[in-house]
Amino acid sequence: MSLHRQLQQRAAEGRPIRVGLIGAGKFGSMYLAQVPRTPGVHLVAIADLSPDAARANLARVGWAAERAQAPSIEAALKDGRTHVGEDWRALVSHPAIDIVVECTGHPIAAVDHCLEAFAHGKHVINVTVEADAFCGPLLAQRAQQAGVVYSLAYGDQPAMICDLVDWARTCGFPVVAAGRGHKWLPHFCESTPETVWGHYGLTPEQAARGGLNPKMFNSFLDGSKPAIESTAVSNATGLAVPSNGLLYPPASIEDIPFVTRPKSEGGVLERKGMVEVISSLEPDGRRIPYDIRMGVWVTVEGETDYVRHCFEEYNAHTDPSGRYFTLYKRWHLIGLEVGLSVASVALRREPTGVATGWNADVVATAKRDLRPGELLDGEGGYTVWGKLLPAATSMAQGGLPLGLAHGIRVVRPVARGQSLCWDDVAVDTGTRAYALRRELEAAFAPPMARAT
Repeated sequence: MSLHRQLQQRAAEGRPIRVGLIGAGKFGSMYLAQVPRTPGVHLVAIADLSPDAARANLARVGWAAERAQAPSIEAALKDGRTHVGEDWRALVSHPAIDIVVECTGHPIAAVDHCLEAFAHGKHVINVTVEADAFCGPLLAQRAQQAGVVYSLAYGDQPAMICDLVDWARTCGFPVVAAGRGHKWLPHFCESTPETVWGHYGLTPEQAARGGLNPKMFNSFLDGSKPAIESTAVSNATGLAVPSNGLLYPPASIEDIPFVTRPKSEGGVLERKGMVEVISSLEPDGRRIPYDIRMGVWVTVEGETDYVRHCFEEYNAHTDPSGRYFTLYKRWHLIGLEVGLSVASVALRREPTGVATGWNADVVATAKRDLRPGELLDGEGGYTVWGKLLPAATSMAQGGLPLGLAHGIRVVRPVARGQSLCWDDVAVDTGTRAYALRRELEAAFAPPMARAT
């Protein structure tokens, strides 16, 4: 039975999936916009550091004011309304809530939220992929030990890429490459919140009018978010990552099967079976027509003459050899699509993407020369950007994960373009996120790194 039919059945039986949301910012608001239109789902509670801001966002997406006025979780369960408050612990510990959607975008807090949810028997959909990037395999393991499901969030590109990879493998196609698109030029890695709008194509006035967060948008532009998301995909699918960071080959959708081939066959890949990100800009800055900037893709191989003939007979666009074919979705709708994860986890107990190993990592890399005493400000800020590396390389370097590179001080000089290591900073060792990361390194370290 389809997920929608099952949701309708749950609604008819008066047994809705009961959801708790932590963080009602932009992504959370997009999900909230769809909840009233989804049968069989009751958003019981929202926890946010600013309940007033959360209510304002609810009004912005079209909720009637009285719908979010339940004075407690118990009251919300009785009358079908939603409780809005600050206490995330009350949300994750309430026995009536089935699924927690972690939507804060704060990786260190997200680890706490996920672990507490697991401890109380809750499934978790983790929108904060920054946390998944530095300890996702161990979060997945903790969830399994607790008998619950941990999942990436559909609508975000990693889960959608995982879906395409699963489609390919289920159909019997070897995956040659998979990834997302991005607007990229090499100097973007040094962009700061002060320069982001010019690169993005907006004026500061337009950004202010839209209430856009320059640091968040800069995390996309400077390559940090593509690296984070590619890490999540690699760790979930087993696809390898480039040995020295993403290449961002420029290509139109038509050209993706041309460029996502091994170098030995005219493409850019070190070998078959890798993640990569396609740029929507030519090296000289010209926009590529019919780009994949906001979408996702997978390139597969037709291994036999018969399969390649089928590609040809059904007008599937391939590379010149007829061997490689790319399937794509040109758009992703972000939080508007999270309901698919909620339904899949609750009704099928299937994640929409989950880490199965530690193949990749995102290492904080200096945007400029850093001096002792300077405070790192994390992804999208003024000090560091995230570089995608194989996990074995990161381990050998003692790489500082980008997700932990916020609010900590540099203790020795770091040159522009140099990746930071643990010894370069005074990291806060008292967080559960730090402890989990160190445990990940001990438990999942690639053999190559252990031997180093």
